[in-house]
Amino acid sequence: MLKLTNKMILQKIFLLILPMIVAFGVNAHEKPPKEFVHGIEIKLHGQSFYFAGPPDGVNGATDVPGHEWLRVGKHRLIGKHYNTGPFGAPNFWSSDAGDGALLYIMDAVIDRWTEKKALQYYMKGFVHYHMLINTRTGEPHRNKVVWFKHVAVKDFTFDGAGPLAFGGIEAYSVTAGVDYKMTPNWDTPYNPNPAQ
Repeated sequence: MLKLTNKMILQKIFLLILPMIVAFGVNAHEKPPKEFVHGIEIKLHGQSFYFAGPPDGVNGATDVPGHEWLRVGKHRLIGKHYNTGPFGAPNFWSSDAGDGALLYIMDAVIDRWTEKKALQYYMKGFVHYHMLINTRTGEPHRNKVVWFKHVAVKDFTFDGAGPLAFGGIEAYSVTAGVDYKMTPNWDTPYNPNPAQ
């Protein structure tokens, strides 16, 4: 039988109220959030962007597999990360978490990569940044990324065939709380044109 510690109970309570806390932080002039979306369109400086990933969203929108997003501020999103792959592939991220199970609640911040910011984000649990792709041109944003903090909602094994094959990631055990091992690239300078 699973023994819950005070820390685990507090983490679970925090995860349950996190979306409400962030929703209250939305600027008064913005429309309130509606629903979580896979393939969310992010408007920045008069242009539209998707998260880099397979085109399995509505009308071919790209996104990170198994992710759904809710924009809660000008530069902030809350995400849900499920054990689902591109185009609904089962058990994409974990073999023991259950197909389609919620794995993480995510905090996401749109910002630049700088050495100073990278360390600041890392210290707050944002160990991974992700690329934004222009919906019209298909080009990456020239200087903005989205910083991800993954907060695991339960214990599971991160050993999905997709992430391991494509990301060069080794399998590991995840415990409830902030996952500092989730594809850490915080200390790798952002380069929107790696071929150059």
